[in-house]
Amino acid sequence: MKRLINDLFIKSTGNVFIQLLRYSFVGGIAAAANFFFLFLLTDVCGVYYLISNVFSFIVGLTINYVLCKKIIFLTKFNNGKVEFLIYGFIGLVGLLFDTGLIYFFTEAMHFYYLFSKVLSTVIVLLWNFTARKFMYIIIENK
Repeated sequence: MKRLINDLFIKSTGNVFIQLLRYSFVGGIAAAANFFFLFLLTDVCGVYYLISNVFSFIVGLTINYVLCKKIIFLTKFNNGKVEFLIYGFIGLVGLLFDTGLIYFFTEAMHFYYLFSKVLSTVIVLLWNFTARKFMYIIIENK
C-alpha cells in the first residue's frame, strides 16, 4: 500500500495517466475550497454569484498552483515569476471559461448556480490540465 501511494502521489513521473490522477486529486481539494467560498460569499454574504465565482476561483487557483508544484508537475522552472505568470494566464483563461459557463448554465439553462459550477468545473479541469501539461512539456524541452 505504501508503495502504491508513493507511485501514485509522491514519486516523480512523466506518466500522463498518473499526472491526471494526481491533478484530479489536487483539483478536488482546490474545487472544494472554490465551492466553499462560492457558497459562503453568495449564500451567506449575499454577493452576486458571478462576483463570488471570481473570488472563489482565485482561491482555488492558488491552492491548485501550490499543490501542483509540489506533487504533479515537478519540473524545475528557471524563473518562478515567469512560471507563475504563465500559470496565472492559463488560470485567467480558465476563469473566463468558468464564469461564462456558469452564467450560461444558470441564466440560459436555469440551473441552480452551484450545479452550474459543477458542470463548469469538469469542463475547465480539462482545459487547465491540458494547458499546464503543455506548459511543462515546453519547459522540459527548452
